[in-house]
Amino acid sequence: MSGISSGVSPWTAASGAGTQSPAKKETSGSSSLDLYEMMKDAREQAEAAREKFQGLKKGSTRYGDAPIEAYARLARARRPADVNAAAGYARRQIARLKAAKRTDPDNARRIQAAINQLQKAVNRAGKKKQELNRERAAEIRQKKLAQEQRTREARRQRQELRRKQAARMIRESGYIREAEIDNRMQTHISSVQMELRKQAQDLASSLHPPAETAARQYAAAAAPPPPDTGGEISLEA
Repeated sequence: MSGISSGVSPWTAASGAGTQSPAKKETSGSSSLDLYEMMKDAREQAEAAREKFQGLKKGSTRYGDAPIEAYARLARARRPADVNAAAGYARRQIARLKAAKRTDPDNARRIQAAINQLQKAVNRAGKKKQELNRERAAEIRQKKLAQEQRTREARRQRQELRRKQAARMIRESGYIREAEIDNRMQTHISSVQMELRKQAQDLASSLHPPAETAARQYAAAAAPPPPDTGGEISLEA
């Protein structure tokens, strides 16, 4: 009995031969872990952009915020219906900004830049719908391969799908950064234009004084000279 208990049981040996070492597991899972982290970062960036701009008051003159919110909604979309909702939001904002452009001509350039970004969002929403449909078809194909015990091919399909999803999410977070950069640039251009306009007005005022000031200057020039007091005063006694 002692000889049997001191030896390695056949069940233990068999189970040990069938398990992988932690090093192999870590190596095989490193690529999928990197993809997961990339997808997670892209999702967090989209959520942060939404939290940053969701508290804005309706009718705000911060025209560049609408494209950022549209891209944040597009990045969060996981189904074609969500993509349609994001595109619908972008279209509504385009209509609102076109009306604002007629009532706020001073910011026409800035409003048009926001409209252009929103139009890009609508076009990119159509592209994302196609990508989601292809990803759905790839998921169905991968599950079918797994059911047919074609493990290696199923694993390859899954890795390719995750790679494409990660690339799409990173690209969508880039859309948000693009809109933010454009918004800052338009804000800077608007402030520069306002400063130049103010300087031009100040210069025009200095070259062409107001009518009231000109009238006073004319009246002073046309006034008769003071009367003569009788010549010089003699100091002799």
